[in-house]
Amino acid sequence: MSDDIRVRIAPSPSGNLHIGTARTALFNYLYAKKMNGTFVLRIEDTDAERTKQEYIDNIFDSLKALGLNWDEGPDVGGEYGPYTQSERFDIYPKYAQMLLDKGYAYECWCTNEELEQEKEEAVKNKQAYVYSRKCLNITKEQREQYIKEGRKPAIRFKVEHKELVFNDMVKGELKFDTSLIGDFVIMKSNGTPTYNFAVVIDDMLMKISHIIRGEDHISNTPKQILIYEALGAKVPEFGHLGMILAPDRSKLSKRHGATAVSDFVKEGYLTDALINFVALLGWAPSDGQEIKTVDEIAQDFRIHEISSSNSIFEYDKLNWMNGQYIKKMDIKKLTDMIIPFLSKYDLSELSREKLERMVLITREPLTVLKDIEDDVPYFFGKNVPLDEVKELLSSELSKNVLTKFLELVNGWETDGNGDFTDEEKIHNDLADLRADFKEKFGYKPKETMWAIRAAITGRTRGADMVGILMILGKDKVLLRTKNAQKITLGV
Repeated sequence: MSDDIRVRIAPSPSGNLHIGTARTALFNYLYAKKMNGTFVLRIEDTDAERTKQEYIDNIFDSLKALGLNWDEGPDVGGEYGPYTQSERFDIYPKYAQMLLDKGYAYECWCTNEELEQEKEEAVKNKQAYVYSRKCLNITKEQREQYIKEGRKPAIRFKVEHKELVFNDMVKGELKFDTSLIGDFVIMKSNGTPTYNFAVVIDDMLMKISHIIRGEDHISNTPKQILIYEALGAKVPEFGHLGMILAPDRSKLSKRHGATAVSDFVKEGYLTDALINFVALLGWAPSDGQEIKTVDEIAQDFRIHEISSSNSIFEYDKLNWMNGQYIKKMDIKKLTDMIIPFLSKYDLSELSREKLERMVLITREPLTVLKDIEDDVPYFFGKNVPLDEVKELLSSELSKNVLTKFLELVNGWETDGNGDFTDEEKIHNDLADLRADFKEKFGYKPKETMWAIRAAITGRTRGADMVGILMILGKDKVLLRTKNAQKITLGV
């Protein structure tokens, strides 16, 4: 593992892990894997009011579900811990004092009211607000007076006015006029560090070499670079990812559908499909093949080829990709994942073998796992509702088909449990039945099967009919056929 390449993901546990944060985590993970580097998880929980343990758990669970396992973090440890920001509060004052001693920072005794007044003046004069620096050179007497008044100072970083230039791994060369930033607070008057200060100290001490994050952080970057330079620390390389937008090009929100990783999982998206899809938001594989494992993506990953533009979160494409993964998944594993979505059914009616076969013959049209709930009711219970197929079953064709079908069912061999034993015979008999009705009456094969399907499932479309019969067994097939005959016979 390379000591030189160290990246991190530092989510704030003020909500469930958002898909945008998941993409940032993924690109950091891919870069670390590609470069044989280290992937670090740090929890930035300094916002005590919004931080909840359930959100911390959700971050852990979601990243693990996506296969984004970290090399260092709160649970696995590492030589640069602690990896939870609230446990690092004793670290920051030392570095704030260092900046004070070097003249890169100064105490600011302004009250909130005084600062608000400054801002109002700027608005009135139609100017961008920049702190006036009125505390930069206060006298010893003024300082003592403020202390007597009970004021507690914040600490401001003194910004040197210059053009700051850095090369962004994604955006290319970026320039900032630091005179527009103003002297910013690094330690609040209550002794807590601000985000821009804490993140620099943490990244510096954890030896983070590359910072890959969303472009909403670009405005923070010049401030952070100035702090690195003042501390004499090596400035990491930065890469800012375009935003993820909804199909209507607005900010992705819950009104568009799921946005948290755990919400997608609850909907029945496979995490392998989700991570594959997210990797393609702003990046493309060199061979044009979109369906890839995380390991395959990591081998091909090239950070400088990430698009600097915003990406559109296309739910339709995700659905298609998820469907592809469902079709290819091992049937035993897929059955295990589908079982939670079948809670309204009595699964004890089916053996594990039959349950797996049910999943096998119904998975083709699935886009998300939860879709199966509406596709399989006819596999459970003795009878099925026939209201939707009553008209179909009332036809002369249905009457004749079900009469013939009943004869066939009575002739099919079963085992001691009433399950059919000769699947090939059932397949051949149904093929002969279709051919017979076409030859004698001119009916299309599918019209003949509609009657049988309607009787057995209460629907006109669905899974492979032979598979359905094999799963249901003789007793249920006979019962449902005779029940449907009441309609065909007008009883």
